[in-house]
Amino acid sequence: MRLDQQPAYVLHSRPYRETSLLLECLTRDQGRLGVVARGVRGEKTRLRRAQLEPFQPLAMGLLLRGELATLTSVETTGTPLRLVGNAGLAGLYLNELVVRLSERQDPSSALFDAYALALQRLGTDESLAWSLRRFERDLLQAMGYALQLEHDAETGELLEPQAHYEYRVEQGAVACLPGRRHVLRGSDLLALAHDRMPDDEGLKALRGMMREVIRFHLGGGELRAWRVLGGTTSWR
Repeated sequence: MRLDQQPAYVLHSRPYRETSLLLECLTRDQGRLGVVARGVRGEKTRLRRAQLEPFQPLAMGLLLRGELATLTSVETTGTPLRLVGNAGLAGLYLNELVVRLSERQDPSSALFDAYALALQRLGTDESLAWSLRRFERDLLQAMGYALQLEHDAETGELLEPQAHYEYRVEQGAVACLPGRRHVLRGSDLLALAHDRMPDDEGLKALRGMMREVIRFHLGGGELRAWRVLGGTTSWR
């Protein structure tokens, strides 16, 4: 199957054979794809290789056969986004999250749009921690793992903002006593549900909850980015 002018982002790349790259790309219409970019590692192809850096909106020509696609053309479709410092680390976290949680050739325009929006947010003055929590929420929903953020999983009642809850991945929020590990206030969960940034305490609690949820969907695995981000206060 031939795809022309396919909106895409490069998530990861590594050397492939002598002169090529093997890319992991997120595309609008085909989901995550493994893409072979042939002959882009030589001196004469430096400009073309520069187009294949992360965070750049691209239009790709692709020839899809079996599990891998071959890159036939590429052009940038907007101003390349420069994410540096902590924002750059946050962008790499998004990329790892998509690679680890999504399946190849599983189309999701919702995931593509959420990813593009998250990159835009990382390039602004918005709290990095809040940008990441919003993307994690939207990615999980796009993957069919939507969080249950407004009702008590046991009673069905609306969450009480001042009450305390623990989040059980296969159930949702369940009332608990304060002081338990990963306890959240109802107001924290409702803030995430209604896209309103909580206070610093709430952001920290949501960070812990999201790690447990993501770890569950990874089968108990870890993300490399967690070790990098662990000592950085910007994520809290």
